[in-house]
Amino acid sequence: MAIDPELHAALRALAATPHLLVALDFDGTLAPLVERAEDARALPASAAAVRALAALPATTTALISGRALDSLRAVADPPPETMLIGSHGAETWTGPDGAPLALTPDQEDLRARAVDIVERTVDAHEGTRVEYKPAGVVLHTRTATDDVAEAAVASARAALERLEGLSVTDGKRVLEIAVVEADKGQGLSLLRRLTGATGVLFAGDDVTDENAQRTLGPDDLGIRIGSGPTAARFTVATPEDFSAVLHELVALREPGARS
Repeated sequence: MAIDPELHAALRALAATPHLLVALDFDGTLAPLVERAEDARALPASAAAVRALAALPATTTALISGRALDSLRAVADPPPETMLIGSHGAETWTGPDGAPLALTPDQEDLRARAVDIVERTVDAHEGTRVEYKPAGVVLHTRTATDDVAEAAVASARAALERLEGLSVTDGKRVLEIAVVEADKGQGLSLLRRLTGATGVLFAGDDVTDENAQRTLGPDDLGIRIGSGPTAARFTVATPEDFSAVLHELVALREPGARS
């Protein structure tokens, strides 16, 4: 892909920041979207670029995903130094000393009731699937027909509305239910504080990524992959196109590139 000159100029400016944080969504950004979540894998070129960035001086890499951390590790195989935000910010891994997610008894009970609703929804709607997360549950409708998917989401929402304390979010053919109030914007803000980053690259493809895009400042760079309303400064069409962007950032950030 030929990179847009304005995007290239923004990458060059970001590459000169003293401490760079590269925080990326996974599905639809580093990896093409697939029907079965467990089959997703990062494009080889994107994975190589993330590894190269993680090895550069004063550069921190992170993944910010809706996936649970265990699922994210399994499909992304991130470099060991890469920080991880899972479950839309409810789970964090910032190093071996970080505390794991722990729910209160009330949250455990609320999660169990939400799981029951989603399981009953899946039983009644062919082609839908359930994904279990430490802080919630997800209704997947990508393998259902459009009419069945719409009916399943409506049915689940109607039942979930009777439960107080849930965070319910629509994504691309998913309905995310969590008992911990968190989003990717909060996760990105945490990473910025922990790393002391002076500039941030964030990229994502979904409506849930917009919470992170809206936290970016004038010294940061936001990129949206694919179509849709966005707060990001730039858009690229596909994960394959984003691979080229990452590799250009590596070239611009490498020691000696700006001398």
